Amino acid sequence: MGGNIMGITVEQTVVEDLHSQKWYKSWKIITLSLIALILAAVSYYQATHFNANSKINSIEVSGMTADQALKKLQTSVLTNEIYIGEQQIVDGKDTKMGFTTDDLSRVKKLLRDQWSFFPSFKEKDYTLMPDQQDPYRSQTLKNELEQKLTSMNQSLTAPVHAHASMVEGEIVVSKSVDGTQYDVASLMEEYEKHGYTSEIHLNPIYMLALKEDSESVKNEKQKLQDLLRLSVDYKVQDKVYTLSGSELIKNATISEDLQVSFDPSTIKSKITEINAAQSTLGKDFSFKTHSGSIISVKGQGYGWALDVEKETAQIQAAFEKGETSINASNINGNGWSGEGYGYETTTNNGIGDTYAEVSIAEQRIWLYKAGQLVLTTNVVTGKHSTGEDTSPGVWYILFKRTPYTLKGSAVGKSDYSVPVSYWAPFTNSGQGFHDAGWRTNWSSTAYLTGGSGGCINVSPSVMKSVYDNLSVYQPVVVY
Repeated sequence: MGGNIMGITVEQTVVEDLHSQKWYKSWKIITLSLIALILAAVSYYQATHFNANSKINSIEVSGMTADQALKKLQTSVLTNEIYIGEQQIVDGKDTKMGFTTDDLSRVKKLLRDQWSFFPSFKEKDYTLMPDQQDPYRSQTLKNELEQKLTSMNQSLTAPVHAHASMVEGEIVVSKSVDGTQYDVASLMEEYEKHGYTSEIHLNPIYMLALKEDSESVKNEKQKLQDLLRLSVDYKVQDKVYTLSGSELIKNATISEDLQVSFDPSTIKSKITEINAAQSTLGKDFSFKTHSGSIISVKGQGYGWALDVEKETAQIQAAFEKGETSINASNINGNGWSGEGYGYETTTNNGIGDTYAEVSIAEQRIWLYKAGQLVLTTNVVTGKHSTGEDTSPGVWYILFKRTPYTLKGSAVGKSDYSVPVSYWAPFTNSGQGFHDAGWRTNWSSTAYLTGGSGGCINVSPSVMKSVYDNLSVYQPVVVY
């Protein structure tokens, strides 16, 4: 039983709908199959060919397979021209890239890594180094570049760094000035990082001047400030002088590794002042005689002084190294080798309590040990009538010998050679204590016309005791 709606039976409408649905399903299946085939083809192409705008070492490989790309790399040549900015500075020899079939797997890896389902038009330039590289580029050309940059810098202006220094006690910072010299080390680093392209283009990198507010300049200023705050305790004998950096250092410079150096002239003046006040070399000693009288006796062989130049250098080094105390250690005098004697002695006005006292007027000697008189005896000194007097002054025992042969000359006599049992000289000219067994006149006036050639003659019966109570470097006061 069918109805009739506007001349179309219900049965007819149903039949037409069924035919329409079958056609749609077939069309849909066909369409989806075609899309799948297209996508599969695109995917396969993408997996086996480089994307558009793809390069390896700046060589175009767009749309190529791995094999095709490798062949192009194998036939490509490196011109090895090096540019700094727009300027060509090295024209190297042409070399091949050096790729072989052993590098195919690495080209394929690049291909896999760049794969995308849909084609990409993004520009890419991959860097790929051959497995077996020609050392020309990594060694010869590199060395040529470094030599060229170094040579060019010789005619270019070096930067002037800001720098701290001390001028007349004030810390000042100089102005920095930029230069035109290349930063060779940085450019060589850029060369190492550069891709494996035919031409090598490096951006200019210049040596930069250290600016006034740089950390380096701040460190220099701090170092100089520390120098001004530093003081060195300088000990001379038993006295300590505090030397202040702010008072003694007026002009100073500082190196790149923060080592300070400065003009030591003010320190030298201070050491000269200390030396003048405290040294004994060439000065008059105040001496208390056996009788208690105070006399002045000039230092001759005995005495010491600071070596001002060496002490200045030592104190300068102490400031530069940051040391806070130092002892005087460069002492000179009238010793045979320029050495000074008496530096360690601070009592009895520098003579100490162990010494020999010789009175020409009394023709007598007194020997003291640790402040106590241990021996006194009459002697005969140098012959006065011929000007061969024993030399007044403060001397010291040079050495001791037993026995000994005296050799020399005397006024009115030819050269002589005389053996003695004991000998203790105290002047560089050869005056000293010795026994005189040949002497018969031991009176207190014998020295006036019958004295020695300058030595102090001692009776043989006493000389051993005199000798035993004399010690090397012991002061001898003759007046």
